[in-house]
Amino acid sequence: MQLISDQTQFHIEEPSAVAIGKFDGIHMGHRKLLEGLFAAKKEGLATAVFTFDPSPGAYFDALARQCRDVSHRDEPGYLELMTREEKRKIFAEMGIDYLVEYPFNRETAALPPEDYVNQIVLEQMQAKRIIAGDDVSFGKNGAGDEAMLRQLANAGGAEAVIIPKICWQQIPISSTLVREKVAEGEMEVARELLGMPYFIMGRVETGNRIGRTLGMPTANIYPDAGKLLPPNGVYFSTIRILGEEGAETAEEAHTYFGITNIGQKPTIREKRSGISAETFLFDFDGDLYGKELSVSLLHFHRKEQQFDGLEALKEQMHKDRETCREYGHEINAEIKAAREHS
Repeated sequence: MQLISDQTQFHIEEPSAVAIGKFDGIHMGHRKLLEGLFAAKKEGLATAVFTFDPSPGAYFDALARQCRDVSHRDEPGYLELMTREEKRKIFAEMGIDYLVEYPFNRETAALPPEDYVNQIVLEQMQAKRIIAGDDVSFGKNGAGDEAMLRQLANAGGAEAVIIPKICWQQIPISSTLVREKVAEGEMEVARELLGMPYFIMGRVETGNRIGRTLGMPTANIYPDAGKLLPPNGVYFSTIRILGEEGAETAEEAHTYFGITNIGQKPTIREKRSGISAETFLFDFDGDLYGKELSVSLLHFHRKEQQFDGLEALKEQMHKDRETCREYGHEINAEIKAAREHS
């Protein structure tokens, strides 16, 4: 995948199909747009995704925070469903040819919608097909809409393909809906909306090494400060070691079941402040320090809590481990049954 980032002047040298959108979280609605890209690829067009960095939501939230009273400036800012690095990883693994992360700032936010389509999408990206959702908005003040996109595309010799929203339980799927479910710890629902489990990527850092003394060595990663996290607590998870020997992508890496604690570990004083994702991997014996992990959160098990000492913590951790093993057996049985049925 060719990444085009932090530049307004670029040129794609081959005819392309372009999907435009925020792509915050890459939920099932976004995946419908991407299906249109891959259909175009079979017709000989290069596949390109156009999105903004930072996202308009993050940009305008930062402006609003600057205007607020000083006493409120420490409030949490806009949180993304996927970090920049996570999004790049997903698009690369999908096989997208070009990812354009167009800079979003005061000047580009004021771009007229006609210039947005004519100069960037049609001219610089050589779009022959433009794919967007039926709620598409673009250009200054979001003045561009589905009708304008069709008109501009047709005038420029391209085809506009508009994808209607898809629904979950009769509710249109949106990034806002995914955010709500993640914030509520409803990881199974989040998985349905995303078409994949909600995940966290990060590099393993050295912790207090307490877990190994309790019989459950853990790997600590510290999620990006701009990443939306579910409620603090214990989650059943699957883990992939990115860059694992013999695996070029996360999909090819071995999957381990595990238990992940999201939070600040109140029973143990940490060397580093902030929220961490501390994970125990089943059936793994090796050194993870410095390795990059992708941790998928499958199920909320219990809230994070403070224990009266390490023995009480150890007892609870081992109970969690047995419950997680049972959950893992159930998941494996479901996967096996689905494969046999198909």
